[in-house]
Amino acid sequence: MLTEARTSLPYVSEHPRASDQGPAPGYWRRLAPLLAVLACLTRVPSFVRPLWNPDEGYLAVQARMLAHGGRLYETVVDRKPPLVPWLYEAAFAVFGSGSLTPLRVCAVAAQLATAVTLASIARRRWGDTAGRTAGVLYLLASVGLNPEDAQAATFEVFMLPWTAAALWCADRRRWSLCGAAVACAFLAKQTGGAVLVPVAWMLWRYGAPRRDLARCAAGAALPVLAAALATDPAGFLFWTVTGSGAYASFTGSELHVLARGLTNAAILAVACAGFLPAIVRAPRAARTGCGELWLWLGASAGAVLIGFHFFGHYYLQLIPPLALLGTAALQALPRERLGAALLTSACCCALFLTWGMLAPRPELAHAQRVAQEVRARSTPGEPVLVWGMHPETYWLADRQPATRFLTAGLLTNYSGGRDGPQVGEKYAVAGAWGAFRQEFAARAPRLVVDDSRGAPYGVQRTRSLRRILMPYEVAGNVDGAVVYVRRG
Repeated sequence: MLTEARTSLPYVSEHPRASDQGPAPGYWRRLAPLLAVLACLTRVPSFVRPLWNPDEGYLAVQARMLAHGGRLYETVVDRKPPLVPWLYEAAFAVFGSGSLTPLRVCAVAAQLATAVTLASIARRRWGDTAGRTAGVLYLLASVGLNPEDAQAATFEVFMLPWTAAALWCADRRRWSLCGAAVACAFLAKQTGGAVLVPVAWMLWRYGAPRRDLARCAAGAALPVLAAALATDPAGFLFWTVTGSGAYASFTGSELHVLARGLTNAAILAVACAGFLPAIVRAPRAARTGCGELWLWLGASAGAVLIGFHFFGHYYLQLIPPLALLGTAALQALPRERLGAALLTSACCCALFLTWGMLAPRPELAHAQRVAQEVRARSTPGEPVLVWGMHPETYWLADRQPATRFLTAGLLTNYSGGRDGPQVGEKYAVAGAWGAFRQEFAARAPRLVVDDSRGAPYGVQRTRSLRRILMPYEVAGNVDGAVVYVRRG
């Protein structure tokens, strides 16, 4: 019966070395600790700084607001699904909100879960050695970007285990669980839904009956519906799907954005240098039966392209399918090629870890100086406004935001160095300025910090903000950030 079950899988006959996923003496007892140690080692740099990028700061501030009675997609807003903000809120509830260390540990666990799942997929297809190879290659490549993208405990890191789980479940035709994994990937970040493309291919390839299609669809729909009902359904739809039209354009910033995209692609290529050549030169036999992996890679590449921003952390989504495709290619080559690939990947990983340990973080130092000034000029519990792109200032200063809009981005469409014509009040999220004015009228902060420092969203280019600041006077300057205090 076991043989019949295995031969019914289309790819098994094409990979005669595929290993049964049944119990193997000591296999996981040996591999799991190895992957756990490697996951810890590759995440060591994440623990050496209080935070790595503004996304972590945004999530930390959101979590504090939620803990103090804020409502997601109403009084706490972002263009992201709720799963990761809820994770931050839960971690802060248990361990306190003064440190991101518990979230760093969660990120290690997420990377380990992704590696183990990929190892299980590869072992089932190509054997025990391939399982070890896939898990190790993934972890070695997982840090292969700018450290602020690779080491941060943000959306993509917590999305990847669910995307890998979706492929794992589809491989075993567990369609209800597969749909649920797709939903959780989407609820971590919208682009996680791209894994639905290879899942749909596998449904078609396996000739799944309608009941399996219905199970997969229900598994995908129910968690998303539950998340919408747990927040605000209209707000959930707007902030996660329909409200980002202007954000998904790079008109006027083409060269800047394309340069960033090519740079991050080149950095990731260096991280994957150990196995990328094997993928490119893989014999046809190694490519057979890997259609869903190529579709996974293609759909992930499409997810990187959506929005035309090409931030480095977007590229993390490419690494799991690349690791599996690299494993498929290497298992068809002479054994010495596998050793060379692992050695090259380890050397590249060491290079990126060194970068993470030694790279300066001037923007973090700036945010810390501004936060120190905010603490000195305000009292605990007093709301303040920081007009800029560094929401971590609120968290570092331990002060409440005066508005639901934690950055100027939602009010001006500014993001990641966008310097084209689509920056300004008229490109704001629909209704944002009305809500902003109402919040100021109801609870005007005594302290405002203009941290734009010459950016296109600065006070001089934002008429509504200039009007709001008329009752304020300049009280100081910190690293180019202008401090305003309300008169009287």
